[in-house]
Amino acid sequence: MIQIIASDMDGTLLNGEMTVSSFNANAIKAAQEKGVHFIVSSGRSYYEVKPLLDKFGIKCPMISINGGLILDENGNTIESTPIPKELASQIMTTLKKAHLYFEVVTKDGVCSDDKSKRIENFAELLASIQPDTPFKLAVSLASARMELVNIQYVDDYQEILSDVHNPIYKIVAFSQDGPKVLDPLREKFDANPELVVTSSGERNIEINHANATKGIALQKYADSLNIPLDNVMAIGDNNNDVPMLKVAGVSYAMGNGTDEVKKIANHIADTNFNDGVGKAILQELN
Repeated sequence: MIQIIASDMDGTLLNGEMTVSSFNANAIKAAQEKGVHFIVSSGRSYYEVKPLLDKFGIKCPMISINGGLILDENGNTIESTPIPKELASQIMTTLKKAHLYFEVVTKDGVCSDDKSKRIENFAELLASIQPDTPFKLAVSLASARMELVNIQYVDDYQEILSDVHNPIYKIVAFSQDGPKVLDPLREKFDANPELVVTSSGERNIEINHANATKGIALQKYADSLNIPLDNVMAIGDNNNDVPMLKVAGVSYAMGNGTDEVKKIANHIADTNFNDGVGKAILQELN
């Protein structure tokens, strides 16, 4: 019997318009009404996810920043696994030498030192998801979406590095050249036992503390409720979802997911364009 459902956001719960569909929202509520614990498990921060759920009045705990933070339904911290500041500084220096745009994620949300680059990256993401969308329209949509998310802009990331009260949980680097540029950096950071490197798409790498994974976080959440992992369902589409798919007794890969995810999961859901999460939830509830 399923007692916990954990869902990724990008490419999973979110559709082609980067929003939660009414069908998916209603399926989540149906699960909650039956006493099933629903938890979002995302690479995003709390402040990026909350507006998307608030639209449908969905309240739930959250594994955010790839497992760097576990939060209750009110956004209070249950567990925290940041990157040590000295190590974060070394990562930033390496990325700057590679001339890559990157963002820093703290508990308060995403921090950027270049607003135009932030919008450009989001626009390129939208355009890649919906190829028929003209890039100028994607930029307009991205600019509007940025207004809904708590993005902090700083002149220099040193401000965050110097603030002992503001832990860094994730650093995300972007390149439109994808694996060609990012894979060598992935290998470099992966060689450090204190770090884990994942991605939510071909054009980024997401760097977290080695103990900050969706799998570790989901197991801790289940343990806190005394629920066996056999009664946990997880659903995702990309390689940062692999750790939680491995620990969950019931695992779904999205139809639009990567080959790696599909090999690991014991079920294949429909795509995120076709309400794959909602359909999988209702299938398990019946």
